[in-house]
Amino acid sequence: MSVVVVATIRPLPHEVDAVRTAILAAVPRVHAEPGCELYAMHEADGTFVMVERWESPDALRVHGKAEALTTLGQRLAGRLTGAPEVRRLTPVPAGDAVKGTV
Repeated sequence: MSVVVVATIRPLPHEVDAVRTAILAAVPRVHAEPGCELYAMHEADGTFVMVERWESPDALRVHGKAEALTTLGQRLAGRLTGAPEVRRLTPVPAGDAVKGTV
């Protein structure tokens, strides 16, 4: 069963461009990780939201310790208003099977 995660990253106002650049550099490496089904970056008003889907809880655990994420954490150090907010979601399928789930 896939695992869906939403991570919200809030940069300091003067660090938005640097944070965007750091995340963009990490995305291709995360896409190459085993079990990555979706890792999509979104932005609104200087806040970044990552929508993720992993093939299993094990794949998500491996991602949490993978080089791409540890390097990203180092590049984001001191540039955020606080720790990223990471939420693991439970799907509630509704309507069309394809359109009603991430």
